[in-house]
Amino acid sequence: MPHLHIEYSPGLAARADIGDLCRAVHGAMVTSGIFPLAGIRVRAFAADHWIVADGIAENDFVAMTLSVGVGRSKPALYEAGAAIFAAARRALAGPLATEHFALSLEIREIDPELSWKDTPIHTRLPGQDRDQNRDPNQDRT
Repeated sequence: MPHLHIEYSPGLAARADIGDLCRAVHGAMVTSGIFPLAGIRVRAFAADHWIVADGIAENDFVAMTLSVGVGRSKPALYEAGAAIFAAARRALAGPLATEHFALSLEIREIDPELSWKDTPIHTRLPGQDRDQNRDPNQDRT
């Protein structure tokens, strides 16, 4: 269930390739080795309305939020997060070289009892287990 949401200011698309950013962070997630391939999702959305810092038009941002299921150690998540952030920094080197850009990443763990999934993709990819998609309420009495 590693889903990476990328929110960005629309003006950034003129200064950076958002598709390259998505491919770069996806590659870092795969290379980390701690996320099941079938569960990885990377989505990028331009904000409809935004104000960054002092509100001048040149200011852009990328805010990344990685939502993951429980079960990974904090050091493993830290290493994966550092690799994802480094990949984003490389993809966004141009904007980061200016004084008008902000980049962030936050990792959130999702409570499995409050998360529902049904993902047949897991059965198609080698080494994946569809049992990860169980109803979290099925074990309750």
